[in-house]
Amino acid sequence: MLLKNAYGGLSPKIWLLALVMLINRAGTMVVAFMTVYTTQKLHFSIENAGFVMMSFGFGAILGSYLGGKLTDIFGYFFVQFGSLFIGGLLFFVVAEIQTFELLCVATFILSAFGEAYRPANSVSIAHLSTPETFTRSISLVRLAINLGWAVGPVLGGFFATRDYKYLFWADGVTNILAAIIVLIFLHSKYVKKAKISKAEAKLNRAESPWRDSTFMIFMVFTTIYVMSFSPLFVVLPVYYKEICNMSEFQIGLLMGINGLLVALVEMLIIYKLEGKYTKLQLITFGCFLLVVNYIIYLNFTAYAWMLIGITFATFSEIFAMPFMNTYSIERAKSHNQGQYSAVYSMSWPVAQIGSSLLGTQVIAGFGYTALLLLLGGLAVLATAGFYVLEKK
Repeated sequence: MLLKNAYGGLSPKIWLLALVMLINRAGTMVVAFMTVYTTQKLHFSIENAGFVMMSFGFGAILGSYLGGKLTDIFGYFFVQFGSLFIGGLLFFVVAEIQTFELLCVATFILSAFGEAYRPANSVSIAHLSTPETFTRSISLVRLAINLGWAVGPVLGGFFATRDYKYLFWADGVTNILAAIIVLIFLHSKYVKKAKISKAEAKLNRAESPWRDSTFMIFMVFTTIYVMSFSPLFVVLPVYYKEICNMSEFQIGLLMGINGLLVALVEMLIIYKLEGKYTKLQLITFGCFLLVVNYIIYLNFTAYAWMLIGITFATFSEIFAMPFMNTYSIERAKSHNQGQYSAVYSMSWPVAQIGSSLLGTQVIAGFGYTALLLLLGGLAVLATAGFYVLEKK
């Protein structure tokens, strides 16, 4: 009965969106192994590996911004299809690049096309669900993402032990396959929007997310949280390899457990908790669980303890991220949902740039313990920030 209530009442097109994300994220291997790939295969320094990831982050900022703008102009279908299809082709190109400068440029372009998908996807969920099912619809798509994430890194670890190029090829093929499904099953016609008056244009500018002070404070703490969370899967794989002595396959399993746990329990938790607590209360608790993860990481390096740590980080994600997404969409109006989604989506690449640059430079200058202290401190700051925001 609990499962039926948690998953029931969702639009068939939401299930199709979830299928697209499952296929797409099952091929998500390159980002998880990029720092390992650039340091172990291409023999870049850890600092240069950080700059490659920073390029990926800058591209994602541009892609998120343009994706939101284009979604408000052309609709979510065209942006989703173009992002998936062109992004898929670009993976084949990036697989052949081995010089530092070209790889930075290529990852920037690849990320710009890939991340344009995020705001379009959020808007499509809002349009294809009801207010009552919106958070659960987000969670269903996240379930698909995390099922794919559970499979992707495990396959990535398997491929990486043979040839890193397989990672890029798998990402390319799955992106194109997801684009084909969007084209066939989620196609929608472009409806030209009526020309608005100068008064309406002025009102739209006044209602910009950048002028919403409460939302922007929320986004500051969201970005701090993501800066603490994302290195677990972007920067710390090098730590797992060099300090914890994990194989690529073990690293893939560690990250895959994160996706599997989210897929198994997030929808049930959302169903049981939604409406009983405020979104900011749940987000605050989620941030606190990430603090616990870093306490474990600072004191232990054995694989079993790493599994326990990543479990706390996973429940941090379950409690925080769906409600962050819902909060951002609920503050928008129908005409600027793409813009609000874009600002929310941009928190990830901004955080990725910050954490990649800080993380790799801290590793090079001060070591991994200093990095873990920094990331744990950011998690504490995010917890305190959301707590104060909720009280006010």
